[in-house]
Amino acid sequence: MTVGIAFSIKSNLGVSPVSTIPYTMTVVWGIEIGMATIIFHCSLVVLQILLLRKSFQYKQLLQVPVGIVFGYFTSFSVYLLSFIPSSSNIIISLIYIAISIVAIAFGIFLYLPPKLIPLAGEGAMAAISIVSGMPFEKVKICFDTSMVVISLIICLAMIRSLGSVGIGTIISAFLVGSTLKLIISIFKHFKGYNPMLIKPNDNS
Repeated sequence: MTVGIAFSIKSNLGVSPVSTIPYTMTVVWGIEIGMATIIFHCSLVVLQILLLRKSFQYKQLLQVPVGIVFGYFTSFSVYLLSFIPSSSNIIISLIYIAISIVAIAFGIFLYLPPKLIPLAGEGAMAAISIVSGMPFEKVKICFDTSMVVISLIICLAMIRSLGSVGIGTIISAFLVGSTLKLIISIFKHFKGYNPMLIKPNDNS
């Protein structure tokens, strides 16, 4: 997933929706992307505590170290791709976005079935779903849209540009889910694989 984020940064067409806030922190305030990701994930854990209150399960605090690891891997992936030049060509940019979408979708495909500890983004969406009674799928759409809108407002107000938001953000919002479904359809024919395992974490 972090490799996918790194490719979306290289595209210069905007990052995937869930990464817009951390990358906005990078382009506006100069916070290193890994550290921005860690701050964002920790903030989402705090949000879960505020929403769920007594219903918050202490094991979900493990989202904090998971977020820290995710942040460091984001920095590492950006460093890993540092030899690849950022794109100023629309065709190359779209190729980067395509790679980003496949990498992120495949990352989701790998980490959801074990149902261990969700990333803070999924944890926050699950908490909102529990409190509001909205289906997880609708919460995800609203959550991703909110992240993009907040990032866009901050970037326009602070640096007078789109910053972390672009056509690549919109493409990712539409295609990551579809790509994930395609990957599931490919692997569901393998013995022992159960596509029903891929579903939102229920905080149980």
